[in-house]
Amino acid sequence: MTFIIIGFFIIIGFYLIFSYNNLIKNKNLVQEGWSSIDVQLKRRSNLIPNIVNAVKGYMKHEKQLFEEITELRAQSDSANSVTDQGKAESSLSNSLMNLFAVAENYPELKANENFIDLQKQLQDIENEIQMARRYYNGTVRNNNVLIESFPTNIIANSFNFKKADFFEIENPEVRNVPNVEF
Repeated sequence: MTFIIIGFFIIIGFYLIFSYNNLIKNKNLVQEGWSSIDVQLKRRSNLIPNIVNAVKGYMKHEKQLFEEITELRAQSDSANSVTDQGKAESSLSNSLMNLFAVAENYPELKANENFIDLQKQLQDIENEIQMARRYYNGTVRNNNVLIESFPTNIIANSFNFKKADFFEIENPEVRNVPNVEF
């Protein structure tokens, strides 16, 4: 009977160690996912001044748009949380889309090789950001499920593991499904 009780406590001990290590692994995967997003956002942030400078010479009447992009870039760079970063990134992405939409009115600009190259670089970075967001949100989902599931939630609460925030689109216009009429 003593061996059964000792065996039971050994199994419980191994389960606690396994669960704790699994929580640590998931927490680190979330941090890795955020780091990937952060790297791509920094790449985009570094590219924005080049885009603005390339466009400024052609679009002298769009001063307000340039100022807005510069301000939103600063907000994005100074965001302290995933939620704040998501809001800043949504606004910055919308402003960049506006910049490229306005650029359509300038045929000389659209033909400029430097502008075309910068536009392609930005598109590549946006694709990388999208992939990093998906990875990050997947790791957040796995982490949060583990933290909320019984019996690992007992261990998670005991060691103060916290749920992570998803990196979500904050702009409701982007969330809406477009209405297509024939």
